[in-house]
Amino acid sequence: MEDGKPVWAPHPADGFQLGRIVDIGADTLTIEPLNQKGRTFLASMSQVFPAEEDVNKHMEDNCSLMYLNEATLLNNVRLRYNKDHIYTYVANILIAVNPYYDIHKLYGLDAIKSYRGKSLGTLPPHVYAIADKAYRDMKVLKMSQSIIVSGESGAGKTENTKFVLRYLTTTYGSGQDIDERIVEANPLLEAFGNAKTVRNNNSSRFGKFVEIHFNEKNAVVGGFVSHYLLEKSRICMQSNDERNYHIFYRLCAGASEDIKKKLHLDSPDSFRYLNRGCTRYFASKDADKQIMQNRKSPEHLKAGALKDPLLDDMGDFNRMCVAMKKIGLDDTEKLDLFRVVAGVLHLGNIDFEETGSSSGGCVLKNQSGQTLEYCADLLALDQDDLRVSLTTRIMLTTAGGAKGTVIKVPLKVEQANNARDALAKAVYSRLFDHVVKRVNQCFPFETSSNFIGVLDIAGFEYFEHNSFEQFCINYCNEKLQQFFNERILKEEQELYQREGLGVNEVHYVDNQDCIDLVEAKLVGVLDILDEENRLPQPSDQHFALAVHSRHKDHFRLTVPRKSKLTIHRNLRDDEGFIIRHFAGAVCYETIRFVEKNNDALHMSLESLMSESKDRFVRELFETSIPNKDSKQKAGKLGFISVGNKFKTQLNLLLEKLRSTGSSFIRCVKPNLKMVSHKFEGALILSQLQCSGMVSVLDLMQGGFPSRAPFHELYNMYKQYMPDKLTRLNPRLFCKALFKALGLNDNDFKFGLTRVFFRPGKFAEFDQIMKSDPDHLAELLQKVNQWLVCSRWKKIQWCSLSVIKLRNKMSYRALACIKIQKTVRMWLCKKKHKPRIDGMVKVRNLKKHMERFNEVVSGLKEGKKEMAKQAQELAACIDALLEKIKATVMTWKMIDTEYKGLVKRSEQLLSSMQKKKQEEEEGERLKHIEEEMDKEKKRREKEEQRRKREEEDRRLKSEMELKRKQEEEDRKKRDEEEKVIQSELDIQLALERSEQAKHTTVLEQERRDRELAMRIAQSEAELITEEGQMDASLRSDELLSDLPISSSSARAMGPQVQATKAAAGVKKYDLSKWKYAELRDVINTSCDIDLLAACREEFHRRLKVYHAWKSKNKKRTDDGSDQRAPKSVTDYAERNPAPPMAAQHPEVAMNRQQRYFRIPFIRPGDQYKEPQNKKKGWWYAHFDGPWIARQIELHPEKQPIVLVAGKDDMEMCELSLEETGLTRKRGAEILPRQFEEIWERCDGIQYLKKAIENKQARPTYATAMLQSLLK
Repeated sequence: MEDGKPVWAPHPADGFQLGRIVDIGADTLTIEPLNQKGRTFLASMSQVFPAEEDVNKHMEDNCSLMYLNEATLLNNVRLRYNKDHIYTYVANILIAVNPYYDIHKLYGLDAIKSYRGKSLGTLPPHVYAIADKAYRDMKVLKMSQSIIVSGESGAGKTENTKFVLRYLTTTYGSGQDIDERIVEANPLLEAFGNAKTVRNNNSSRFGKFVEIHFNEKNAVVGGFVSHYLLEKSRICMQSNDERNYHIFYRLCAGASEDIKKKLHLDSPDSFRYLNRGCTRYFASKDADKQIMQNRKSPEHLKAGALKDPLLDDMGDFNRMCVAMKKIGLDDTEKLDLFRVVAGVLHLGNIDFEETGSSSGGCVLKNQSGQTLEYCADLLALDQDDLRVSLTTRIMLTTAGGAKGTVIKVPLKVEQANNARDALAKAVYSRLFDHVVKRVNQCFPFETSSNFIGVLDIAGFEYFEHNSFEQFCINYCNEKLQQFFNERILKEEQELYQREGLGVNEVHYVDNQDCIDLVEAKLVGVLDILDEENRLPQPSDQHFALAVHSRHKDHFRLTVPRKSKLTIHRNLRDDEGFIIRHFAGAVCYETIRFVEKNNDALHMSLESLMSESKDRFVRELFETSIPNKDSKQKAGKLGFISVGNKFKTQLNLLLEKLRSTGSSFIRCVKPNLKMVSHKFEGALILSQLQCSGMVSVLDLMQGGFPSRAPFHELYNMYKQYMPDKLTRLNPRLFCKALFKALGLNDNDFKFGLTRVFFRPGKFAEFDQIMKSDPDHLAELLQKVNQWLVCSRWKKIQWCSLSVIKLRNKMSYRALACIKIQKTVRMWLCKKKHKPRIDGMVKVRNLKKHMERFNEVVSGLKEGKKEMAKQAQELAACIDALLEKIKATVMTWKMIDTEYKGLVKRSEQLLSSMQKKKQEEEEGERLKHIEEEMDKEKKRREKEEQRRKREEEDRRLKSEMELKRKQEEEDRKKRDEEEKVIQSELDIQLALERSEQAKHTTVLEQERRDRELAMRIAQSEAELITEEGQMDASLRSDELLSDLPISSSSARAMGPQVQATKAAAGVKKYDLSKWKYAELRDVINTSCDIDLLAACREEFHRRLKVYHAWKSKNKKRTDDGSDQRAPKSVTDYAERNPAPPMAAQHPEVAMNRQQRYFRIPFIRPGDQYKEPQNKKKGWWYAHFDGPWIARQIELHPEKQPIVLVAGKDDMEMCELSLEETGLTRKRGAEILPRQFEEIWERCDGIQYLKKAIENKQARPTYATAMLQSLLK
């Protein structure tokens, strides 16, 4: 199959593997892996893709590949990753694979300089190229830009964000201190907002949108950082292999002895908020030796330091201190920050125990006294006030006694622990807000023209245990994915449609239903959670049940027991829920959801902090000082919704993104172990699919990622134009500009209001859009040159046209003279024709006199007498000729005298003949007889020819009558079926919607399983019955449960009608038969019903296979390998075959032999599609409903003859009804006409050889040839 060309087939671990097609199934292909000869497996056609001719050749832009599909995309990314080329383009979107090590010279100053002002595609793919493109777009379009850096946790978003910021400030900075401050702000933000997770050593536990602002001269003037959703739960609790925020460990490892003593610091294991997670430091071998032993935890001493090329706690602490100094923080403020951080650590070490009294309260443990003292000292609080605030709650009475009476309510141990943790979270989160505020104060600006924003927000997260933080992060990623779909796929396609570019529609998964599930008013999960928080006694269990009851039948939400992981199936319905996100299903445990959604701190604790003796601590809480009214409710815990606050922030962010131009960097995580040079294909493929890269690739097959309105280009150049150019309209000016630059017509396309550029043509686009005055003037000079050249060509053309017109006029004058001459000649001829004809006849008679003289000379007797009579006859003839010349005689007069002369000559001849010898008489008679025989044969041939022409005319008229009759019958059938069709349309619409849902379910199931496998790390933790399922066959097994066939399930259109009708009369189940088995049965079987069923299944598979080939054709395919004229294939697409009758068409048609001839391109279309190179005639012989022989005649090429059986892959696979040939007037030809062409093209020898090699299928043509040979 396919001449053994390699294809990409699914592989559970590598994503795809190379193989070759060995058989075509009903809806599958049988693949033999290239590295495992003899072993085969089945793969769905939708999961098999053609491979490049050279599978080891990589491209910088995936759109430059010959085949654009997810398999070639993955292979290209793999090849580049193996060669340390971690960046790859998909049009103007950058794919960045995390290398997990420092690539030499990739990000140095030389690299920064080399990318300045360079168009996308002129240099190798790089994050710097995207940054420079954003800057140039901002400069040219006068519009702010956004760079969205997205990807899973650990994919490298934070690092790429830093590189973008460094590039912009280094390349386009004002050369002042402000540029360095923007870059140096990152270490500080990372120290307070990043932490180690199981999936990422430097995971951002908050989202940030960094804006770099530019002035009118497009130089950096300042920046601004917006932050979103700090993960506060991490402050008090981490998983075993995770750490708290970096600042805690860096302070413990890197603080000087003086600071350490002042802040009462120790090793990480001595603090509750650190010792429940990983207590090891990040350090290199040398850095680990510099950390004092008493600062290391037992875990660190036993297992050693954590290794990461980008992290070093001690070194990072020193770098952070330098960064603080550079951005303007003095030593006092730096110490304030450290003091509050240490205060949070000591706060966590305060323990409580029951009092044992009837009041049921709690007190501090004895060993916590010192810790309480440290904490109060660091936060400048009164020690007793802190103790009271942590163990009791102050309430003010409003009724039932003296108003305003203070009541102290003792807290239980668990309540005191929660109060302590809530205070710690509040202190740290406000400290983080202060850090961001101070960072923004470091690079202030008064005004700016535009900005470039870089969005770095936590990637999609999925763990064994997922809580409120993961829920909010994944909701954010859903919104960002929707923005990507809208900006790149939806808006792009709508623009193409408005501009009339005729680009094929690309389908993508719309996740609006998932977003609605989370944020919809009243019924959304966030609003249900807020509603729960407002209840007198809110509970996580009641919240979970409310979510399930409100969305009982929602596709995106289900109960934990339906998870693919055993650990989640143990959860009760009131303990969690599963949401099916765009990247896969995630199970959320709702414990503490209610608590985490409330951002309010108890009034007594807030009052305590706002009354701190330290000004720095007071300022952290000054925005939360309660007013007079709120004091009335001082004993009641308020409610500030974290979820709705985040939703509001997110919607504002998206509004800002929609108002700017967009560039996308899709970060990819190559493996789960976070090690270098390990490429997990299936993991990466899933990320590429979820990020929308496959849909972008489909769109870019005919897409135009760059564009500019005509008027903008015109206005950009207008002020530099001479007067003669300003008269051009914008569209004409753009055309002149492109022609002047010598651009290829295939690289761009004109819409109604814009010009569009193909992928990979950014250099040409940027050359046009450069707004430097010198460059604009240079381009205008080229335009002027082109206009001069074009006008000179027009003058030449006009001159040639005038010369041509002059020659035409001369030619017509000569033609008029010739016409006059001819008419005069004809008039004279008409007038004198009787005399001329008479003279011709008389002269012919005179010629016969020579024969008389010969006869006379041969006579022996009566020679003189005969000679005298001959002379008299000759004299009479001459006299008649002179008379005709001299006088005007009528035709009758000439004819009378001519007849008299003829009579005399006959009498003379008869008398001479009598005297001839008998031998001579015999010879003459024999000669006459031969002449008569020749004439007789000629007349017989002429009669045969005339009869044959009459027969051909009769047959053609019968064929035309038959066609008209068939057309009338078809119209009657169509009218009868209209009523049935209307009912079927309703049913089809329902089935189509059901199938769309089912396809979505299948795709979601696949993503859910892949995500579950990543969480589980091994199949052992997955549900066993699903774990045994073959990944390559999963979708097909699920499809087989449907009431309709899997092929119709995929195609799902009008073919459903035919499929269902055929299913009702199916006698044989051929779905599991091999392609070769079907072919052998067709060639050998005598069972008519089986033969008919096999033919139908055989051609159905051919149609599915050719549809697969058409879908996966080369990017540069020009249609030169089409198996039938475009008019035939287009008709088949527009008019699917009607339902098959109960009696098979082969039997019903009695195997009629019909012959057709049509051109590959209709005469009217040859100028519409000049790129279509397939011209000529197409001949087809249909034996019953299927094609038996095919001829292709092309100019300047050898004819192509094809026979069924040997050339099935190259022949038309459609049935006669599907081709619509019987409806084409003049398409059907006579058998004789086909056979003549067949014989002329050596078809007989070709068929004979195929029969001898047992390759030809038994048809009418093979039977006739075999009988002829016998």
